[in-house]
Amino acid sequence: MALSSSISISPRKLRNDLYSHSYQEDSNIPLVISVLSSLIERTLARNERIAKKCTWTSTTLSKDVRTRVFDCHESPDMTIQSYLERIFRYTRAGPSVYVVAYVYIDRFCQLYSEFRISPRNVHRLLITTILVASKYVEDMNYRNSYFARVGGLTTKEINKLELEFLFLMGFKLHVNVSVFESYCCHLEREVSIGGGYQIERTIRCAEEIKSRQREQRGYSQIARVLL
Repeated sequence: MALSSSISISPRKLRNDLYSHSYQEDSNIPLVISVLSSLIERTLARNERIAKKCTWTSTTLSKDVRTRVFDCHESPDMTIQSYLERIFRYTRAGPSVYVVAYVYIDRFCQLYSEFRISPRNVHRLLITTILVASKYVEDMNYRNSYFARVGGLTTKEINKLELEFLFLMGFKLHVNVSVFESYCCHLEREVSIGGGYQIERTIRCAEEIKSRQREQRGYSQIARVLL
């Protein structure tokens, strides 16, 4: 999931991808896909930590029966980064599509506060929101049957997911310019935090280091008191 060191990781690079991306066959995968995959991975890791504290299981995270439509029996053996890259490679959906899909995911999670993104539902949620966002943003789109093959689903499954998602969202899919810009700014902040791109593994390592440092300080304070 880590980015190649040859890629300039900066908000400027992200914004250039969003507004000036080349649609040529040999164009590089836009940075927004890596940033979005990082956000999703971090959300997954956070939800797993919450699940452990609350003694939940991944099967009980989607408490609302309606949102269980995204659950699958077996989690796909593909990382979020690889899945999003596959979608981009075969659909050529522009970077703005992924921003709008992110808006939809955020709205969905706000509407259904008990819904938790998990390994069992994240892939279906992504392909569905990207499909819907592509229809909203792009002038021309592939058929649902093609998106289904790209996402590893049947046409019947993708049709059902799209329809269920539309009703769950109340067909409120409009994303105005100011909202789009605000989400772009949020993604830019994710890129610039700490002077560069961060992923969940890096954050966990930092947390472990801080934890050990706190323990060492605690031991030294106890030692001083004993002395």
